[in-house]
Amino acid sequence: MEKKSPATIDEYIQSFPKEVQSILNEVRKTIREVAPNASEAIRYAIPTFIQNGNLVHFAAFRQHIGFYALPSGNAKFQKELANYKIGKGSIQFPFDQPIPLDLIRKIVKFRIKETSVKEKKRKRKK
Repeated sequence: MEKKSPATIDEYIQSFPKEVQSILNEVRKTIREVAPNASEAIRYAIPTFIQNGNLVHFAAFRQHIGFYALPSGNAKFQKELANYKIGKGSIQFPFDQPIPLDLIRKIVKFRIKETSVKEKKRKRKK
């Protein structure tokens, strides 16, 4: 039987144990504080904030929270991310360490500026 993807971020969060739900809710709240105009969706089967395109994504895994700020977010914050496992567009925040909410705030602010600039350029081309 195929696992059904959640339709909302609430459904996504509720599918995890209570302690993971708490962390996911903290990450969601932090993003919402910085990006109050962003809309929420499920994209690629994970929670996504959208503002002038995909802003950031996050997800829970067995031992970490995955945070996806696209390659530009990772490149901009290389020094701050040095203690975390990162990929081209992914960051892993392990459950056995405090989730760096201040760093998430900085990354989201950066992504808001970046997507805003891209949107302005796109509109000028029309």
